[in-house]
Amino acid sequence: MSSKIMLFLLSCVGLSACGQVPVVEARQGEPLKVCAAENEMPYSNSKGEGFENKLSEFIGKELGRKIEYVSWTDPRYFIRDLLDKKQCDLVMGLDNGDPRVATTEPYYRSGYVFITKEKDSDAAQNWDGELIKKANRIAFMPGTPAETMLRAIGRYNDMFNYLHELVGFKSPRNQYVKYENFKLVSEVASGKAEVAVLWGPAAARYVKESTIPLAMTVIPDNNVRADGQKVPHHFSTSMGVRKDDRDLLAALNGIIKSKQDEIDGILEAENIPLLSETESALAKNN
Repeated sequence: MSSKIMLFLLSCVGLSACGQVPVVEARQGEPLKVCAAENEMPYSNSKGEGFENKLSEFIGKELGRKIEYVSWTDPRYFIRDLLDKKQCDLVMGLDNGDPRVATTEPYYRSGYVFITKEKDSDAAQNWDGELIKKANRIAFMPGTPAETMLRAIGRYNDMFNYLHELVGFKSPRNQYVKYENFKLVSEVASGKAEVAVLWGPAAARYVKESTIPLAMTVIPDNNVRADGQKVPHHFSTSMGVRKDDRDLLAALNGIIKSKQDEIDGILEAENIPLLSETESALAKNN
């Protein structure tokens, strides 16, 4: 370690006291390779237009490292095929505690939302809302809390045929099925569906850009199935690195701690609903 970095460490009580994150000397100047979707908006694309692209660029700037993107097209295998094989160093937007990687402290928390016409939002505040009970079409993605809750309230079969109309892409080779976030929001804007249920960060940009006034209502985190098992709707999001990359993990946690306001600013500009742990705890009890 150089005397310059040693002096930096000795002169700071903690990362937040210095307002910046020390970078491991061996990596200064090296690119930071980020595993990112080639076309998975609003998260990222090959043009760098997603909000995770913006967050990645911010992280790179704070670390003093140029960002290089390593693209993936199928979300099921990129951890194994890219991160684990050291083709990339960092993954954005993972669930906190994802067992495949070492995750940072959460850099935001959000929830699933109901998307409705602005005039209809009062009737879709929770899964007992009148609009949820009476809607002819509810747009949602399979395998999410929306499917679980539609089954719980007895409305899944009503939406089964409509669900197949929402498929945006299906790979003939491996049966990977993709649903476009934009399409689900546009179903409500166009009047084809009365409600859409999406992860808030996936919907926020399209709700904001809609020429038809739409409302986005965070669903309370107090939902249970018929058997009483909880169905979580609020989740904390982290960055992920290889399990043995402790230096990068520490540097990222330093940025999250000292630059949370700047990170929040990027997310708020995207219209993403941000929740605190306190808000989620209150929602569970309401």
